Amino acid sequence: MSRPKITVVGGGNVGATCAHWAAARELGDVVLVDIVEGMPQGKALDLMQARPIFGFNVEVIGANDYAAAKDSQVVIITAGIPRKPGMSREDLINTNKNIVSTVTKEIMAQAPEAFLIVVANPLDAMCYVAKKVSGLPRERVMGMAGILDTARYRCFIAMELGVAVEEIQAMVLGGHGDDMVPVVSATNISGVPLTDLLPPERINALVERTRKGGGEIVALLKTGSAYYAPAAAAVQMAEAILKDQRRLAPVSAYLAGEYGLNDLYFGVPVILGGGGVEKILTLELTGEEEAMLEKSAAAVAKTRDDLKM
Repeated sequence: MSRPKITVVGGGNVGATCAHWAAARELGDVVLVDIVEGMPQGKALDLMQARPIFGFNVEVIGANDYAAAKDSQVVIITAGIPRKPGMSREDLINTNKNIVSTVTKEIMAQAPEAFLIVVANPLDAMCYVAKKVSGLPRERVMGMAGILDTARYRCFIAMELGVAVEEIQAMVLGGHGDDMVPVVSATNISGVPLTDLLPPERINALVERTRKGGGEIVALLKTGSAYYAPAAAAVQMAEAILKDQRRLAPVSAYLAGEYGLNDLYFGVPVILGGGGVEKILTLELTGEEEAMLEKSAAAVAKTRDDLKM
């Protein structure tokens, strides 16, 4: 019986770290594709040499063309130029639209049955590009954002309260940008509402830090953006699909009327399993949260319109 195949497109920090997490978790054989000659091959060989140390038995292959991606079950698209300090997400849009379009066409030629997990920014817009170019149903094209944003939110709460991260149930919805919506009304620590444990001003500070979580790391690194947590989030999505885990997780999904939104990729809670985005769930939100979600949707819709697709 052959193992599942996961292809990661883009061998930079996020892509290479996706390959690392996926191989270490033995989700399947991993293919790392990048246009830079030798780079994906070198990273793949390096990862192969880690196998005897940590005892994972999957193949890791580096390639400069897409033939190696043939018949992949899951493809994680990290290719695109990264956001640099002072650069808005919208500055990225046209360059990354062209890159994601090209990648999607190449992948469809080799792996027409694949599920696509988009990580390239601006995230919600690039999901839209991948769906339009691939022609795939919405169940099979999704974006990694909500899991990362929620992980940051949970991390900051854990740091604030001095509790284990596993105890914190939380959800961040909306576009992957400064208007994202950490849902405070749905946040609890093993059933105890966050609002019982922290005063409003501390909660507001954590919400604000979550929204600026990516920018905080960009400012610290000075020469790039986050990659450990983004890669972990993408790989968790791949694992949910490959193992049919039916996880309830926030994912950038294509909406057709849900939350009053149409023809838009947007961060919402979904059931993620062997069928991909199997169900989109509608949360009960407070009036304030609904207003914030509307503001976030307007920003995402503007970026979608800028694509002119």
